[in-house]
Amino acid sequence: MILVGTSTVYGAFTRDVVTAMAAQVDRPVILPLSNPSERIEAMPADLLAWTDGRALCATGIPVDPVELNGVRHVIGQANNALVYPGLGLGVVVSRAERVTAHMLRAAAEAVAGRARPGDGEGPLLPPVDDLRALSATIAVAVVHAAAEDGVAVAHDDPVQAVQDAMREPVWSRDRRRRPAGGAPMSTHPAKPKPNRPPGSPTPPPA
Repeated sequence: MILVGTSTVYGAFTRDVVTAMAAQVDRPVILPLSNPSERIEAMPADLLAWTDGRALCATGIPVDPVELNGVRHVIGQANNALVYPGLGLGVVVSRAERVTAHMLRAAAEAVAGRARPGDGEGPLLPPVDDLRALSATIAVAVVHAAAEDGVAVAHDDPVQAVQDAMREPVWSRDRRRRPAGGAPMSTHPAKPKPNRPPGSPTPPPA
């Protein structure tokens, strides 16, 4: 049983609602996704307390882990950034003619496969700070799905193809723009030239 909140009504998931739901299933999945904090349907600390720690929660905002009865519950953040970069990368690598329902499902299943829910510790969703590795996993799944649906040519090595398409941003210490083959361009604005009447002598350099 799943309860999804997108109402933007703070406190919409009341204790009575949550306990009634928890009475029907062992591990209720409760997703108060509204944001910011003043619009969330319920806070995970309350959801866990009302269900004796049985609720599996994810929120639309970052939430600190919840300690309850000696168990540390890590709260997943349901952020669309978990899916879109990997989905887009898979489409680019596969050169798919279109995005199919199978490709979207493959992306969602790849996200679910990286989650580690359980009795405490594991969040319902993978952490956002693991986005690069997660995106690669999703992209490979999308490449496979595109080939299976016949909207792209199959790759001999989808994993390598995805890795080859990814870039690691590296910044040098000198961040000033360089003209081709030249020295770094000055970051200081040019001094304005004074207006002088025609024929007047050029002033000596300062």
